[in-house]
Amino acid sequence: MPIADKMVKMVEAASMIRKMFEEGIRMKEKFGADHVFDFSLGNPDVPPPKIMQETLLDLIHDDTVSHGYMPNPGFMHVRQAVADYLNQTFNVGLTPDLIVMTVGAAGALNDCLRALINPGEELLTPAPYFVGYNQYAFVAGATLITASTRPDFHLDLEAIQTAITEKTRVVLINSPNNPTGAVYSAEELDGLGRVLEAASKKFDKRIYLISDEPYRKIAYDVTVPSVFDAYNHTIVLTSYSKELSLAGERIGYLAVHPKAEDARLIAGAAGVANTMMYVNAPSLFQQVVGRLQGITVDIDIYRRRRDIFCQGLKQAGYEFDVPDGAFYLFPKSPIENDVEFVNLLKDQNILAVPGTGFGGPGHFRLSYAVPDKTIIDSLPGFKKAIQSVK
Repeated sequence: MPIADKMVKMVEAASMIRKMFEEGIRMKEKFGADHVFDFSLGNPDVPPPKIMQETLLDLIHDDTVSHGYMPNPGFMHVRQAVADYLNQTFNVGLTPDLIVMTVGAAGALNDCLRALINPGEELLTPAPYFVGYNQYAFVAGATLITASTRPDFHLDLEAIQTAITEKTRVVLINSPNNPTGAVYSAEELDGLGRVLEAASKKFDKRIYLISDEPYRKIAYDVTVPSVFDAYNHTIVLTSYSKELSLAGERIGYLAVHPKAEDARLIAGAAGVANTMMYVNAPSLFQQVVGRLQGITVDIDIYRRRRDIFCQGLKQAGYEFDVPDGAFYLFPKSPIENDVEFVNLLKDQNILAVPGTGFGGPGHFRLSYAVPDKTIIDSLPGFKKAIQSVK
């Protein structure tokens, strides 16, 4: 076979969302865009804040703005702005040398894993999980291990404790979560910190926590607590893809807790990994987000869509937990085979993603980063699909 054996599995795992996306294009050409209801991609469609456009225009017309190389971890003034914002928000004592500007959250996670994990070590994450974690583990030469969550998709600390072995190097969490929308509480995170501290002592090696937080600012009526408060040996990473609707601009950062073991060495290694993989994060948009700390899109748009979707699906007979954050629903499949049910939805011109691809069989994911009309017009099809199996 011309490609690596592990890559065959990676291609298969990644193909679910890609196939749905490509199927959506085909179906829209056949039936018309207004008659196809595509909930497959988490592609933020809420307009960026007007101040983002104004800032971009200001920078474009500013002759002093640099478009050249900068230190590989990013412009110093941008990293300072990020550190100042995080210190104001979390009172954590970050300095710019603990910040690395990255090519989105994906770039940040790749940098972290390259910095921390030796080939053959384990990356542990609660399931369901973002499908890309398989790929990032593969790139780092790590083995992805999963721990079950509670029925409401919150952390099962006993399951995590049991899953940690002498090979565990990193525990990776994602809150607000993709695909479930769960937001982990401060009590859960404190408990996780205690589990990781005990496991580090048991195996006589430091186990690090990576918190993947691109949806932090998309939360509804709940506080997203700081992981920095729960465990010192933490790296937080994020992107501006969701909070500023800049997914295609590929800009984010990672921040290493100042009290983490070997904090500056980790940040330095992540910066070197950044150099090897991307050279640096995009110059112009580093400077854009450097001026926009704390700014976010109108979250009430996503809240309204969530509520419309939840009400309609509940009336149709679907079972699900109302998400506290992000822009996804993760309903139970009314039949055991979630892939089969997703195909039944497709018969109604509805595109969803099987939960199996996220390590959550028996469910399916719906992204409500779509217009209200798409949600409303799809509801009769959801009702027909569930009625066809009852």
